[in-house]
Amino acid sequence: MPEGDTVWRTARRLDEALTGSTLTRTDFRVPAHATLDLSGRIVEQTLARGKHLLTRIGTDHTLHTHLKMEGSWHLYRHGSRWRRPVHEARVVLHTEEWQAVGFALGITEVIAREDEHAVVGHLGPDLLGPDWDEAEALRRLGADPERPVGDAILDQRNLAGIGNMYRSELCFLAGVHPARPVAEVPDLARIVRRAKQVLEANKERAVQTTTGDLGRGRQHWVYRREREPCRRCRTPVRRAEIDGRGVYYCPRCQPA
Repeated sequence: MPEGDTVWRTARRLDEALTGSTLTRTDFRVPAHATLDLSGRIVEQTLARGKHLLTRIGTDHTLHTHLKMEGSWHLYRHGSRWRRPVHEARVVLHTEEWQAVGFALGITEVIAREDEHAVVGHLGPDLLGPDWDEAEALRRLGADPERPVGDAILDQRNLAGIGNMYRSELCFLAGVHPARPVAEVPDLARIVRRAKQVLEANKERAVQTTTGDLGRGRQHWVYRREREPCRRCRTPVRRAEIDGRGVYYCPRCQPA
């Protein structure tokens, strides 16, 4: 599942290409909206809320999409060949200049503008949003002190934007085992601040790094490096399961 910085960058690209333009055609390829036609309406804005995308169309509609595991948004000039199969398209928005195609989206729904809160109101403070509130994020994380920290920081209801890659990397950078209870984390605020720092640093680029190195295979400390030597102590990196997802850690740098 994409990290929050990837979704932020997707929103910016859509916003730059579509905002202010009139939709000349819309094609919603999901049963609930198969007959919906929003052509003639102006795209007002596209913004990210955590890992959710909200494209505001006209004065009263919002296209709510989520990339989930395999989704992506592409922008094409008219006549250009699509880079993903046609059958994966869930929505196509046409303007005079662009075709915006949402492929394999996990969520594709059109809602009333006034109902946006119903789809994103459950989210915690957005690490890349204007509403970022460190104190509120820490309050939410601390509300369940026995929960494993690697699980708690992934929960979008606590703070929005961290995915599986960043949770492994953030726990490593803090020297904290991902299964350690929140209450036993020496400096929870440090993890939250570092999360803000790394997402801000990576939101402008396609290649994400937590090591500061953009070279292939050198961007991460532990993520997807099972059995490879830790970059700090050379101990083999391990993989564990938390909430059904793999999390990576160094048993020496992050003792249980």
